[in-house]
Amino acid sequence: MSDTLPPETSPHIEALAAQGVSRRYRRGALIIQEGETGDSLYIVQQGKLRAFLADGHGKELTLGVYGPLEYVGEMSLDGGPRSANVEALEPSTCAVITRQVLLDYIAVHPEFALEMMARLIRRARMATESARSVALIDVYGRLVRLLNQMALEPDAQGARRLNERVTHQQLAQHLACSREMVSRLLKDLETGGYIDVRERWIWLLKPLPARW
Repeated sequence: MSDTLPPETSPHIEALAAQGVSRRYRRGALIIQEGETGDSLYIVQQGKLRAFLADGHGKELTLGVYGPLEYVGEMSLDGGPRSANVEALEPSTCAVITRQVLLDYIAVHPEFALEMMARLIRRARMATESARSVALIDVYGRLVRLLNQMALEPDAQGARRLNERVTHQQLAQHLACSREMVSRLLKDLETGGYIDVRERWIWLLKPLPARW
């Protein structure tokens, strides 16, 4: 998804994961709940997690999707409450790292603290850009931006497939709008010959219009 950073490549991630407790989560399991107190870091070993915000009316905003060798939960290591919810998008396994284990690891490998700081800065920048997009760009503009970000390189015919299968609901969660709005916009784009859906994959057949 558009809020997902490139996978972690640091050898420290695997080394740290080896010191954690491995736990399995079923699809849909709520691993972290916004507002709760916690001091654990979760390193994804298998599967995929989604970080999101939710209001009292069931409206959600996806902050990021994280796969193997990525981690979530680091924001609470300062002792504060969790800043977002995290759920398992599919059956997943995570290495759970306590604050003390992390601090002990950093004491031996202080360079990892700099890696974590750089990661936090990149996530903060992406969150700022996402907030700006929601505040200043209309739903169609955000949809175009998201689809273009997710699209792979063009094939021989110039068509671009998205990098993963996504449902209308998942797109709506990224755009902070209703599923019905996304469905209507995608249907209009399909009718206009701009996109096509093949075996649940969305293809961009030609450049999407800036306005609709």
